[in-house]
Amino acid sequence: MKALLVIDVQNGIVSFGDFKKELTLMENIIQDFKNHHSPVIFMKHFDEMEESPLYRGSEGFELHKSLKRYADYVIEKQTPSSFFNTELAAILEKLGVDHLFITGFNTEFCCMFTAISAFDRGYKVTFIEDATGTVNNDETYEMPGLDIKDFVGTVLNWSGVIEVLDYEEYVEIYKKV
Repeated sequence: MKALLVIDVQNGIVSFGDFKKELTLMENIIQDFKNHHSPVIFMKHFDEMEESPLYRGSEGFELHKSLKRYADYVIEKQTPSSFFNTELAAILEKLGVDHLFITGFNTEFCCMFTAISAFDRGYKVTFIEDATGTVNNDETYEMPGLDIKDFVGTVLNWSGVIEVLDYEEYVEIYKKV
């Protein structure tokens, strides 16, 4: 069975940029999973520092209004990996999931760490590159011209074990109308 992970689509992240395209692609994928009765699991990152935009209990911690109604499960996490010290593995086992699709924020941290962690646990992993987003840019990393999503997608694809697709490829391969 397949499941969709929607990682850290929270107000405290979405408010940092214009993520209309990414949110639209995520919603399209979520609706496809819903139409096929496949589980949609949302991850929520939290920080302990009150000044953090993801401080538990703050408005920034809450799931973004555009997608929160789709969550079958909501799991909190405190590290980039959605598996570390969470109930995600137990829920996936209970549901009989063997194939995880990854979307969400931040591409180079939580999405990438979760994809690698999922593979390490024996899941088939599909990373939908253009349905991820990040608040960071080439200036953050002092690497002019760096396209973070493309870089992460390329690295994961080069691994030979994580399937990396863009939305159009996802539709062609997986969406059954």
